[in-house]
Amino acid sequence: MAESPWLTILGIGDDGLASLNSSAQLLFEQAQTVVAPARVLEVIDAGDKNTIPWTFGVSETIAFIKERRGEPTTILATGDPMHFGIGATLRKFFEEDEMLVIPSPSGFSLAAAKLGWRLQETAMISLHGRAVAGLVPHIQPNRRIISLTSNAKTIYSAAQSLVERQFSQSKLTVLEHIGGAAEKILTFTAQQIVEQEQTFADFNMLAIECVADEGANFFATVPGLDDDAFIHDGQLTKREVRALTLSLLAPYPFATLWDIGAGCGSIGIEWMRACQGAKAFAVERDEARCEMIAQNANILGTPQLKIHQGAALEQLSELPTPDAIFVGGGLTSDGLFDALWDALPIGKKLVANAVTVQSEAYFTELFEQHGGELTRLQVSRAVPVGKFNGWKSSMPVTLWSVTKQANGGA
Repeated sequence: MAESPWLTILGIGDDGLASLNSSAQLLFEQAQTVVAPARVLEVIDAGDKNTIPWTFGVSETIAFIKERRGEPTTILATGDPMHFGIGATLRKFFEEDEMLVIPSPSGFSLAAAKLGWRLQETAMISLHGRAVAGLVPHIQPNRRIISLTSNAKTIYSAAQSLVERQFSQSKLTVLEHIGGAAEKILTFTAQQIVEQEQTFADFNMLAIECVADEGANFFATVPGLDDDAFIHDGQLTKREVRALTLSLLAPYPFATLWDIGAGCGSIGIEWMRACQGAKAFAVERDEARCEMIAQNANILGTPQLKIHQGAALEQLSELPTPDAIFVGGGLTSDGLFDALWDALPIGKKLVANAVTVQSEAYFTELFEQHGGELTRLQVSRAVPVGKFNGWKSSMPVTLWSVTKQANGGA
């Protein structure tokens, strides 16, 4: 335990030291070594302090701070360091008593105040250093979004994504250097940004009011996306079965799923879409299907999905501890169930689907040994029969869901 915090992180606005409250100003005055973005150091008076321009990436920053552990160090970070900021990142590596964080209003708060938006009704996301595909789950009619950006290019990419999904009349407000002397607020439709050459400052916040065109293409937030939402070769957990499977898996925030025999990745993708911070690891033997998983993850807004190509038993040691396991096929493979069961922590769920008689028989054996719940589902859909319609039934699917107990059962 540290006697007192040695790492101080001060949130600073675009107006420089004037944005610091009295406590933060005193801490800055006492600081000996200051780490800050180059653009911040250019506009503040750091006196005779040892200043280090923050020009390195996140991993390099973490390594640099670790090397200085215990030495008094002050970081100047934009806005609220604990809201998609360096403070939140460093807290993963340093204890609470090692750090002192004093925030300034975040870019989200400043943007909402300028626009008159209620933050509790607004999606707050970061596209800073992240794939713009992360915007996709939030593109919905009437949705308001405020986002951090990497630079001006993020604005064009976001506008393009909106236009592609028939949200071309969505209003994009770019708030440049918000809170500073160079503040500028510009508003365009997504279509205007795509069609016209606009110039934006790289330091900006992006606010979006989603407006759906007629026939807009957006994805529901509940599990059970249309089958056509996925690129697949037929190896797909169909919508109705997928919705039931996800309900049995019961996603929750920041939980980790193993998607074994992932096919086109539909279960892992919907798991990640269901809850904030949910993570999924897709294991798939076929190289072409792994490529489809990557495409689907990007299209459906879960670019963070991790894909492991190869036989499941060879990949398990590379995966973090799961909170849930889904097996879409292959559970009858020699040794696979035992390996998955051993890896599953007490109190966590395993859900498996089967369509063959042999797999169903094996599920019955496992059900007798470990308990749980067996469900058999068959879906029929209306299809043309001459001038009329008739019911066409899909193959029945057996689902086994079980929660591991300390005694090995359910």
